[in-house]
Amino acid sequence: MPAVSAIRASVAAAAATLALAGCGLGAGSKPTHVALLVTQAFGAQTIVSDAAPKIVGADTVMRMLERNATVSTRYGGGFVQSIDGLAGGGGRDWFYYVNGVEQQRGAAATRLHGGDYVWWDRHDWSATNDVPAVVGSFPAPFVDGYGGKRLPLRIECTQTASSSCSAVEKVFTGYNLIAALGCLLCSQYNLSLRVLVGPYATLTADPAADELAHGVGSSGVYARFENHGRTLALLDAAGHVVRSAGAGAGLVAATRFANQPPVWFVTGTDDAGVAAAVQAFNAATLDQHFAVAVIGGEAIPLPDSQP
Repeated sequence: MPAVSAIRASVAAAAATLALAGCGLGAGSKPTHVALLVTQAFGAQTIVSDAAPKIVGADTVMRMLERNATVSTRYGGGFVQSIDGLAGGGGRDWFYYVNGVEQQRGAAATRLHGGDYVWWDRHDWSATNDVPAVVGSFPAPFVDGYGGKRLPLRIECTQTASSSCSAVEKVFTGYNLIAALGCLLCSQYNLSLRVLVGPYATLTADPAADELAHGVGSSGVYARFENHGRTLALLDAAGHVVRSAGAGAGLVAATRFANQPPVWFVTGTDDAGVAAAVQAFNAATLDQHFAVAVIGGEAIPLPDSQP
């Protein structure tokens, strides 16, 4: 995974100096600082990892993929059937994310923008075919934005004076990002990227957080909180509970609510669980994972693959 971390570090450093809105949108203009990652099994196996993929002019996501991998398509060329010989079908298909946000349109209709980190993954969708946001492209979308636009950053903590809240703020400071600190729900309907920090039981008033209690079909996160937030259940790719943990269990995950910008969570079953999640809130730990749970000090990629 070091190569993937290097890609993201390069893209983040470049994107921090760019005003993304309008970058690479002119006819024939070439977006810069774009990276491509192709994996399967929720990021477990890397197929293509390229910090400087070949791009010609104002490419779409599809054209960029076709220039850098062997691709077959379907439905008139708008959707991917196979990449480098790995085909969709049998309950596994190709999905793609730009700066950590799942794209609803076909790749042929999605324009590349400067700073875009494009991630294709072939995975089992039997539990859900909608994973609205993933954490494995961090520090995207915070540095890079998405859809060619950068959005304000808010950290919403249930205890703004907590050490966990301060630690999350320091992570963003390391990327030269200034975050507004606010109360829960104060910016629910604003166009901002929100990071919710606190024990899960204190976050449930937020509609996006409430989805984490209803399982992967609602949130796209292969974990759910149970027992009024005191238990974290980890799910496998089929959506079945593999193991559960109580005190000290943490979670770093992202989802979306009602097509609003992604909401990220640094949360847990209690204060100790939140502190454990804070320790996992970094590019090296989140790298190439859809979400990460922390149990007993171990960072566990989700979905959980434990036998």
